Amino acid sequence: MRPLTPALGAEVDGVQLGKVDDGTWAAVEQAYADHSVLVFRGQDLTPAALLDVGRRLGEPHIHPAAPTVDGHPEIMIIHADERSRVVAGEGWHTDVSCDERPPATTILWVQEVPPVGGDTLFASSAAAYDALSDTMKAFLAPLTARHESSHVYGGRYGTKESDSRDGAYPSSVHPVVRTHPVTGRKSLYVNRAFTTRINELTRAESAAVLAFLYAFQEDELFQCRVRWEPHTVTMWDNRVVQHRAMWDYFPQTRHGLRVSIVGEVPV
Repeated sequence: MRPLTPALGAEVDGVQLGKVDDGTWAAVEQAYADHSVLVFRGQDLTPAALLDVGRRLGEPHIHPAAPTVDGHPEIMIIHADERSRVVAGEGWHTDVSCDERPPATTILWVQEVPPVGGDTLFASSAAAYDALSDTMKAFLAPLTARHESSHVYGGRYGTKESDSRDGAYPSSVHPVVRTHPVTGRKSLYVNRAFTTRINELTRAESAAVLAFLYAFQEDELFQCRVRWEPHTVTMWDNRVVQHRAMWDYFPQTRHGLRVSIVGEVPV
């Protein structure tokens, strides 16, 4: 285990995720709890094997709207090339926080990378919460926020809302500060992509507080950066991590497959 930064992230050497015994997997799970983002290079996988890795962590999540592998609705296709006008994850976000039970874990296996660029930035919303003053923590503790998705998914994938997973784009209310069910660590749980309003505040107050929280948790002090190589797998904990996929490689191609794991209702 080689930490990427003091805040979060580690590269894991000597592990093939498709062939992990129970003892090694226990070490991986402990490293995951410690670092929140794990990077595995040179992974020899198939789509089915990637899905099996996900199942070791829990129930696979089905994305509300994104394209998936034929016969495997749990495996999302991540692809960008010279024809792309938008790409998945190009702004700071937490995956599908609009769901009632948002993904706890995301596992991305990138198979093709551009010659340069296409990195993913990660930021620890737990480290950001820790850095807040006690006064701010007390202010945020009772607050809830609405997470919506129609403005994110509408028209994005060339399909109608009625074609989505549930026939309607999801919307949920979650606490502004959530507690990790494994580590007990508290973290901020608002993001630019899906969070639209803090319910207990006026619209002006909500906009001001959210603007502060977004900028604060995106600070470089709380970040790590993953530079992809072909057949790299990165696993991250959406309960305590936000991320941003850099789209700085147009018109080059970046291609991968993603499996996410259903999480708990945030508390």
